[in-house]
Amino acid sequence: MDLAQLRTFLAVYRAGSLTAGAGQVGLSQPTVTTQLQALERHLGRPLFERLPRGVAPTAAAHDLATRVAASLDTLEAVIGGAPQDGPPVTEPPVLLGGPAELLATAILPALAPLVADGVRLTVATGLADDLLADLRAGKLDLVVSTIRPRGRTVLAEPLADEEFVLVGAPHLAARTDANRLRANDFTATPLIAYAPDLPIIRRYWRHVFDTRLETEPALTVPDLRAVLSAVVAGAGISVLPTYLCAAELSSGTIQALQHPADAPINTIFLARRAGTTPRPHIDRTRTHLLDTAQEWRTCTP
Repeated sequence: MDLAQLRTFLAVYRAGSLTAGAGQVGLSQPTVTTQLQALERHLGRPLFERLPRGVAPTAAAHDLATRVAASLDTLEAVIGGAPQDGPPVTEPPVLLGGPAELLATAILPALAPLVADGVRLTVATGLADDLLADLRAGKLDLVVSTIRPRGRTVLAEPLADEEFVLVGAPHLAARTDANRLRANDFTATPLIAYAPDLPIIRRYWRHVFDTRLETEPALTVPDLRAVLSAVVAGAGISVLPTYLCAAELSSGTIQALQHPADAPINTIFLARRAGTTPRPHIDRTRTHLLDTAQEWRTCTP
């Protein structure tokens, strides 16, 4: 096992294909294949499953990447990145992760000018803990996280504050009673939730009504955009981030059911790995997101 093999392995692991990985390290695909085969022989186990398009890392690959990624990135930063005597290497895509709703509604529209200017993006969606784990393993370059990342291997900067609002269609707003909501009485106003454990709604109830929410939702759907659609259709009430429903609130399609002086908020962070080799497109993406987030830093309609 040598550093060249590990560097090639990490490039393929992060790119998800032999061809893309070869481009990142400035080698031919046959050379990359030879290096990976030698590494697999040394370890005594396969690292990738060959797919019709690209490769899928095995459990051994995940383990190896977790153990070597931070050290290799630090070494790359010290020596200045890829060798200078190889062929020019095209800037690889920026691997960006985040919650699907936030990416679709705010992040990707904000990044449209960069894409038009030649920055390539590969986007992954999922839960914050899973995305941050992929960031630490080197499978992502940047993560928009709804939780504060922990640990010294990840650098996190506040990106924006999402504000939460209790909403319903106008006919439900007319018969909503705060005392009944505080008493967990949803007879007249069915509850629509993102998840069975009501993570966003419980937080709102605790913050605004100073009570623990004890109920089961009438409708559960793991996509806040679908929750919004159900609220607009009059299926029930829910708690949503205002960036997602600002247009519907402004048009009157839905209404805020409560107007607390101190609305609950959650800070969104932009996370990246510490000690990585500088890459212009990652730096441009990070800077652009931090700059444009000023426009929705407190995401109110």
